[in-house]
Amino acid sequence: MHDTQDSGSARRSKELADTFDESTLDTERWVAHYLPHWTTPDRSAARYDVVRNGLRLRIDHDQPPWRPEDGEMRVSNIQTGSWTGPVGSARGQHRHRPDGLVVRTATPTRRLWTPSSGEVEVVVSASPDPTCMVGIWLVGFEESSPEDSGEICLAELFGDRLGPDGSTVRLGIKAHHDPRLETDLADVRLPIDATTPHSYAARWDASGVRLFVDGAVVRTSAQVLAYPLQLMIDLFEFPAGPRSLSDYPKTAVVHSVAGTTGP
Repeated sequence: MHDTQDSGSARRSKELADTFDESTLDTERWVAHYLPHWTTPDRSAARYDVVRNGLRLRIDHDQPPWRPEDGEMRVSNIQTGSWTGPVGSARGQHRHRPDGLVVRTATPTRRLWTPSSGEVEVVVSASPDPTCMVGIWLVGFEESSPEDSGEICLAELFGDRLGPDGSTVRLGIKAHHDPRLETDLADVRLPIDATTPHSYAARWDASGVRLFVDGAVVRTSAQVLAYPLQLMIDLFEFPAGPRSLSDYPKTAVVHSVAGTTGP
């Protein structure tokens, strides 16, 4: 699925910058799978195209659910790292269920961009489809400790809450399995059409977290995530009934990503 060796040069890089203007996705910057250790490669693999104005994430009609045990959810995702315990173990990133998770696919350790402090800005055009959601997250890498699992949610953009008259952006902190954190999310209504290009950014360090939309501070938190985080950018589909071939592909575009590691 991926090169089995850690990418040393990318690991040491303090910068992340991509405008997706190459003919293919740069595998020294991105893992094009969604949490591949909890499922199988055919289910975790991202569907995407490199287009004129960025990377178009797709949900296709023939795309299988990510994990059948979790329902019909489908996802195309790119992320800046991967790590997991051995096959058969319960050790792995982003344990989205309290029990019953077992590693199915051996996933090499890749620390492509996993800062403990810094800033990142992602410009996306979200999907207006009411069954879709675009997520932009910084998620704990968890390699050193399963408690290092908190999340900075830059944006969750649900298709049925977006439009020319304004859009709702969900953002904040998710504790997950980190007892030092408290989940603190807010749904913020903004005068933007999030189906067109807008920027979502975070700056985090020992003083806390600041979240921005189009360069303006929208939310702040004094909570500190002082451990490696990986960036994840996803297009999800949560089917609400029978899936019609004429409704696909469902898409969102990632126009650019820029990140800097803190001191």
